[in-house]
Amino acid sequence: MSPKYVYFFGQGKAEGSAKMRDLLGGKGANLAEMTSIGIPVPPGFTISTEVCELYYKNDKQYPPEVREQVEEALAKLEKAMGRKLGDPENPLFVSVRSGAAISMPGMMETILNLGMNDQTVEGFARQTGNPRVAWDSYRRFIQMFGSVVKGIPHEEFEKVLEGLKQERGVELDTELTADDLKELVSRYMKLYKEKVGEEFPQDVKAQLWAAIDAVFDSWDNERARKYREINNIRGLKGTAVNVQAMVFGNFGDDSGTGVCFSRDPSTGENVFYGEFLMNAQGEDVVAGIRTPEKLSGLAEKMPEVYAQLEEVKNRLERHYRDMQDMEFTIEKGRLFLLQTRNGKRTGRAAVKIAVDMVKEGLISREEAVMRVSPEHIDQLLHPMLDPEAKKKARALAKGLNASPGAATGKIVFTARRAEELAGVEKVILVRKETSPEDIGGMYAAQGILTSTGGMTSHAAVVARGMGKPSVVGCKDVVILDEGRCEIGGREFKEGDWITIDGTTGEVFEGQIPLVVPEIRGELQEFLGWVDEIRLSAVRENCPEKGFRVRTNADTPQDARRAREFGAEGIGLCRTEHMFFDKGKIEAFREMIIAEDLEARKKALEKLLPLQKEDFVGIFHEMAGLPVTIRLLDPPLHEFVLMSETEIEELSRSSGVPAEKIRQRIEALHEMNPMLGHRGCRLGITYPEIYEMQARAVMLAACEVAKEGKPVYPEVMIPLVGMEKELVFLKERIVKVMEEVKSSSGVQVSYRVGTMIEVPRAALVAEKIASHAEFFSFGTNDLTQMTFGFSRDDVGSFLPAYLQMEILETDPFASLDEEGVGQLVKLAAEKGRKARPGIKLGICGEHGGDPASIDFAYRVGLDYVSCSPFRVPIARLAAAQAVIRNRK
Repeated sequence: MSPKYVYFFGQGKAEGSAKMRDLLGGKGANLAEMTSIGIPVPPGFTISTEVCELYYKNDKQYPPEVREQVEEALAKLEKAMGRKLGDPENPLFVSVRSGAAISMPGMMETILNLGMNDQTVEGFARQTGNPRVAWDSYRRFIQMFGSVVKGIPHEEFEKVLEGLKQERGVELDTELTADDLKELVSRYMKLYKEKVGEEFPQDVKAQLWAAIDAVFDSWDNERARKYREINNIRGLKGTAVNVQAMVFGNFGDDSGTGVCFSRDPSTGENVFYGEFLMNAQGEDVVAGIRTPEKLSGLAEKMPEVYAQLEEVKNRLERHYRDMQDMEFTIEKGRLFLLQTRNGKRTGRAAVKIAVDMVKEGLISREEAVMRVSPEHIDQLLHPMLDPEAKKKARALAKGLNASPGAATGKIVFTARRAEELAGVEKVILVRKETSPEDIGGMYAAQGILTSTGGMTSHAAVVARGMGKPSVVGCKDVVILDEGRCEIGGREFKEGDWITIDGTTGEVFEGQIPLVVPEIRGELQEFLGWVDEIRLSAVRENCPEKGFRVRTNADTPQDARRAREFGAEGIGLCRTEHMFFDKGKIEAFREMIIAEDLEARKKALEKLLPLQKEDFVGIFHEMAGLPVTIRLLDPPLHEFVLMSETEIEELSRSSGVPAEKIRQRIEALHEMNPMLGHRGCRLGITYPEIYEMQARAVMLAACEVAKEGKPVYPEVMIPLVGMEKELVFLKERIVKVMEEVKSSSGVQVSYRVGTMIEVPRAALVAEKIASHAEFFSFGTNDLTQMTFGFSRDDVGSFLPAYLQMEILETDPFASLDEEGVGQLVKLAAEKGRKARPGIKLGICGEHGGDPASIDFAYRVGLDYVSCSPFRVPIARLAAAQAVIRNRK
């Protein structure tokens, strides 16, 4: 039996369902599902994603069964519609659309009105008695086919259109008559022949297969690849192709088209939300070429259709149990649904919708937690305008508040320029409207501002999906040329600073300070559910219940912020960061240049009270929560990268001749300092450094404990690779800490552990665990040493590795489970075997990465630790790991 590649839907029956999205793509699966549940959907058929996969594997050739099955499905469609593709008297027209398993709005191709030619356009005019709609549809088809299939820039067609409108003295497309549009078709045909070198195809079957090829080709176009890269979409077979009978929204005032959401995708409010255009086709709305009307206007113009649309909206949301993004067309007063999908939403909307749907009984709390992505939480913590500064600012212009949050940056007018400046300058991309080709620049920009388009235009939808602040449809923005624009009547050029507020739609001149929002309202309630799930986790190989989230913090301010964000302790306090403070760096440099032990101890005595105060502040902020303090880790040369002026100053303050200081700096130079004299190796050669730090930790702990506040210090020794290194250092650290405890008369519990960041430490973890009370995996260095990659130099070749798929992801951004992960797993197992109660956590940058957090949970770690601003993200990712792995 031949494999099935084509699936029909129509007349209340479908060969597919919503469960077949991997095979039919999201659009095809949902068209089939809507057909089956009685939603008015124009009939059609879906060519599966398997065909896309085979198309690329077989040098863009189809298996013979595909053409046979498409012909069979087309015959079915013609029978269902009572029309025939290419019939000059009773013509059928179709749309050809893409649709992958994961929604990629605007990234792949669509062609409408296929089947139009010089004969069928006349037949359509006679059949409908409406020559205008016939010639309007024909000119649209020529433009789409020419642009999508033959690569003619759509701007070329727009120039011809604008020229004709000027000749006729009209402003809008809808003001052109049937004869005007017939003339426009003639001019489009001429342009097509000039650019392509051949006549526009009249064979409708040739049109169909050219369109199908173009949709499959668009799976691998630059913008689609970029979108998948940005959104980390992997493992898909390709796109499906949906061929569907056309319905026409451009028949006149009783017809139209629109996009709507069952809830507000920006705020999450439970209101019917959307936009529409009368006498238009769908691309007019999503491309942002015309600014549409709010959906509420449809209730006034066509109340019966609006009521039907609202009923369909309610049915679809209940059926899918999620907020729906729908496309519709009204043809002569009759409603048709062309698409539904789970709508893309902002972080704010994602949380509100999830919380509201739990309260409405549509979903469970666990489902709500899985509905919100870590990226959504990241968006919610994006900056907003400082309220006090905003009071003093006056908006230059106001558009539609398409995607919330605020951004400030220098104006650029092209996506290419935004990408060029990425990482160098903060930019705002200012355009008349955006197109799918702008995806890279939109991603690189801090925010997006357009002069046309509505809340469902490309700019709005993509910006919301990215979490980028966006203001669209701002009529007071006028693009003058490639380097200048007017905003509110004032001229701006590339490089001028502006600020946009995507929450209110306002545009301001210059830079307005931004502030980080607080966690409250629905987000606070949602994160409460997250924590309940996360802390309920029970695993056989873990001594304690729950999966914890700590923070990496080196100052009381960072500790306070992290605790506000829900951190359950500090997993990494880097003591070396404290030494760089003015007032400490001089004393530390004196210690480094000291020629003997006595001089070193003298310098360290100056540092002791200063370091103690640092710890006091952190212990106060983290009262009752564990604080893991890593002893000095970097090589000493990092602290003496000094100018000649600084060398002279150090010479005067220390009494050491400047020449001797220069010699000492030169002696500290290493060929590969990251593999050299650093970490525990410093502690072994200069034990007085670690002894001073241990004394400072315990002095601070005892001081805070005397105030009645609980303190739980954990001293971490870095870069241990051998058991004897840890034995040597732990003995001295414990001796110092016990002496301080004894003299203070205060009982403080503490732990001494190590960082597992050297591959050898993972391999002999059972020996190290016999002396360490906790392991903290320093996955940054563990990745560096396992791969043999330098974090500082990897950028010179990593992009090529990712592009060529030698690596799937940046191993410094997301933990390499296959290699580095196996060392973590091995060390965890060996550590627990030697010391059943040992605490295990991750404190590298991976502690804030959702995929790495899931891995940490699976291998039995007790906690992850990340930067303060990623704590809420880690809390959600940890809860999702618990749910995912419970199943």
